[in-house]
Amino acid sequence: MELDEARREINSVDDQILQLFLRRMDLSEEVAAYKEEHGLPVVNKTREREILARVTEQAGARERYAYHLFSTLFELSRSRQAELLHLPTQVAGLVHTGLTAAEKVFPQTGLVACQGIEGANSQAACDRLLPRGHIVYVKSFEAVFAAVESGLCAFGVVPIENSSNGSVRAVYDLLQHKKFSVVRATRLCIRHELLALPGVRQEEITEIYSHEQAIGQCGKFLSTLNGVRVIPCDNTAAAAKLVAEGGRRCAAAISSHACAELYGLETVNDAIQDSDNNYTRFICIARNPAIYAGANRVSLILACDNKPGALYDVLSKLAALGVNMTKLESCPVTGRNFEFIFFLELEADVRAPGVLPMLEELERSCRSFQFLGAYAEI
Repeated sequence: MELDEARREINSVDDQILQLFLRRMDLSEEVAAYKEEHGLPVVNKTREREILARVTEQAGARERYAYHLFSTLFELSRSRQAELLHLPTQVAGLVHTGLTAAEKVFPQTGLVACQGIEGANSQAACDRLLPRGHIVYVKSFEAVFAAVESGLCAFGVVPIENSSNGSVRAVYDLLQHKKFSVVRATRLCIRHELLALPGVRQEEITEIYSHEQAIGQCGKFLSTLNGVRVIPCDNTAAAAKLVAEGGRRCAAAISSHACAELYGLETVNDAIQDSDNNYTRFICIARNPAIYAGANRVSLILACDNKPGALYDVLSKLAALGVNMTKLESCPVTGRNFEFIFFLELEADVRAPGVLPMLEELERSCRSFQFLGAYAEI
């Protein structure tokens, strides 16, 4: 058979497939109407297994291709049925509340809590997220959440992920156990420098202070130093301030160039971080759901059943709608053997057709499901 002839036949087959697919979706809508009338759930795994067993047996050597084709059909069918059934879900309530409560654009001002002191990376993130905001400095991530929870601050800014050191688990733990919404995010390029009192040489330094994340991001440099103690502290700005106020020539800080200027220090070495491609993502949290204009990201925490194919079921729902996943990270569940929760970030607009029904289907099918928010990253 010539190529052109084969393509003509493929076009003809595609037309038939499309008509059959549309007919199948029509029938799925009739099934949805029946389920709604009789109070039946969307998912019927027994029925799906029966179909998969039949089609894979008939497909012979191509059984795995048939399996994936029909698995995708099931996902599309379930998504459509979920749209039609209007079954109540927590995520739908949060999304509708967020869309109703939010202003048209993200505010440029307001009280915002961040961990650290003047010169901290969190302060730079606050300035980017709320250019005319009024910053309230607190000592810990927990205190940021407490300031927002109490109503002292409208917003809080915390780091969520670093390109070199990965996720900030302490923040994810707080998001998991406290009911807050992510309403905005930004990404900062981080440049670490070794700072000391004016005139100090690197050979004089026997103590280096910094935040644990910054220490981890400069591990290769630190491993080359002999007889130098590395001491964690609250954040990089606090480290610079400690060195400046301490007045000891043996002490140095891993901090930013801005902190050198702010606290009267000098750069001893500006090539100390493991990677020049060093970015930290910060999120802005609020007590109540709010989805502002331009929101095109969704963050979730979910847990699947501990069985083969459970995670695939989640990913196939995203694939069926063409939703891009920008983050998938597992975290062990404390006190349970080989059970995990997953942190997901999606490129998705909750206003777009099919996205909210997909999130609702995830909520119904996952053992636990937490919608952290829909937001824009600047």
